[in-house]
Amino acid sequence: MEHYVLNNGVQMPKIGLGVYNMKPKDEEALIWALRNGYQHLDTAAAYRNEELIASAMKKSGLNRRDIFITTKVWSADLGGKTKQAFEKSLHKLQTDYIDLYLIHWPAKHYLESWSVMETLYKEGKIRAIGVSNFEQHHLEKIMKQGKTTPSVNQIQTNPFLQQNDLHEYMNKHGIQHVAWGPFGQGNKQMLANPVLTEIADKYNKTAAQVILRWNIQRNIAVIPKSSNPVRLKQNLEVFDFALSGEEMIKISALDQNKRGFFDPKNKLFVWASRYIC
Repeated sequence: MEHYVLNNGVQMPKIGLGVYNMKPKDEEALIWALRNGYQHLDTAAAYRNEELIASAMKKSGLNRRDIFITTKVWSADLGGKTKQAFEKSLHKLQTDYIDLYLIHWPAKHYLESWSVMETLYKEGKIRAIGVSNFEQHHLEKIMKQGKTTPSVNQIQTNPFLQQNDLHEYMNKHGIQHVAWGPFGQGNKQMLANPVLTEIADKYNKTAAQVILRWNIQRNIAVIPKSSNPVRLKQNLEVFDFALSGEEMIKISALDQNKRGFFDPKNKLFVWASRYIC
């Protein structure tokens, strides 16, 4: 596994495993992943599977220090509930520290939560702190008020939604870009796109592998989700080829800037996120 070095010196695997909506039936897949090269598990309080992650880590036989855990504080727990939510995640994950703790959405009171997270970071309970689904203006507010620049911003990123302006801003300020939904959440049209399939055929790879490689060559970490051992294995097999400059340009031309309901610019969703889960 290759790693990115975050702005505080912490190393984070370039490829992780997203575990959104994974249930106990998926535990064997999680154990397989950990035993076969995955070092980063990305969960969240809102996924309601932190206890499952703890169980899979224990059964994998790996040492805790060899696994990078990301979890997130949900919108309903922003503000005064953040420390309690963090302690609950620690308990469910059966660990005494979190590698990366994120604010899940830029909902009301996220600035207060950032202050709490900075304290937990200084106490050594979190190795790195960051955010998820934040736009540039949210990041600017955090950096103006806080004392710590976010190590990570995890945002929806794929060939149809490339987030170029935000990507450049994060690069400028040393904030690691992490892509969730790198396949457009299983977008069949994307995975069958002729530009991607033609490049994939050239390297004897899949379109999904080309997408992961495209992200990595943009210095973007990825957290694809799968419980299929074949796809889990394929998602790690992207370090043995490189896309040409021309191929990177062809993929860049696929950008449609399309977002779904889960969008930080969708004020209705961000408001409602405080009341759901």
